[in-house]
Amino acid sequence: MDLGLKGKRALVMSSSRGLGLGIAKVLAEEGADVLLSGRSEDRLAAEVAAINAKGQGRAHWVACDLARDDAAETLAQAVAEKLGAADILVANTGGPPPGKMVDADPATLTGHFNQMVLRVIETTDKLLPAMRKAGWGRVLAIGSSGVIQPIPTLAVSNTIRSALVGWSKSLSNDLAAEGITVNMLIPGRIHTERVDELDAAAAKRGGVSIDEARMASASTIPAGRYGTVEEFAKTAAFLVSAPASYITGSLVRCDGGSIRSV
Repeated sequence: MDLGLKGKRALVMSSSRGLGLGIAKVLAEEGADVLLSGRSEDRLAAEVAAINAKGQGRAHWVACDLARDDAAETLAQAVAEKLGAADILVANTGGPPPGKMVDADPATLTGHFNQMVLRVIETTDKLLPAMRKAGWGRVLAIGSSGVIQPIPTLAVSNTIRSALVGWSKSLSNDLAAEGITVNMLIPGRIHTERVDELDAAAAKRGGVSIDEARMASASTIPAGRYGTVEEFAKTAAFLVSAPASYITGSLVRCDGGSIRSV
């Protein structure tokens, strides 16, 4: 299938590692020009060089800390300078540390909300005018299975990411007739550094080894294993592709069947 991504321009937020990096790599493989962002300049520079060495879509990078109030402006300026405009926005963010809701204070919630929700909304608002003018665009928010089936150890993430569900659905209705789709992609247990960190925390809580914690987690997944970043990234690439033009306002799961609800 031709995804129609050759020459498209994509900003992938929080893409120096993990799911964001995987998505940026796949989009570049499909011929898109991608702008990676994150806090680690060394890591971004190395990953961009590796993508460009393959000679497919071009990659660029911008250092950006989503905790800063000017993060959306930094991203928008980099898009203008390096891409001209963005046809695709992959709204990915890091997540808060594990914990219970009773232990979360308002300041913690506010800080993570700003990084994980407000920056996504601000960045989208800055990139949408060019998409609307072109009559084509894709906005894909990367969520968490916790927005469907709350994860007991990730209470702050469950709370904050759920705000993006209502936002993405509402925005999709506003833009559907203009050729712009807005969706959310829900990962299950995809093997990333972030998941390794969560497994390590689970191992510590349970007094077991990381391998034992990982095996216990995998045993709850109908597929019997963790997903790969490439599997997840290729699902994302389809959702921002030309053939996916009639998919909007949806929560799409890439979870090996781990979410128990229909």
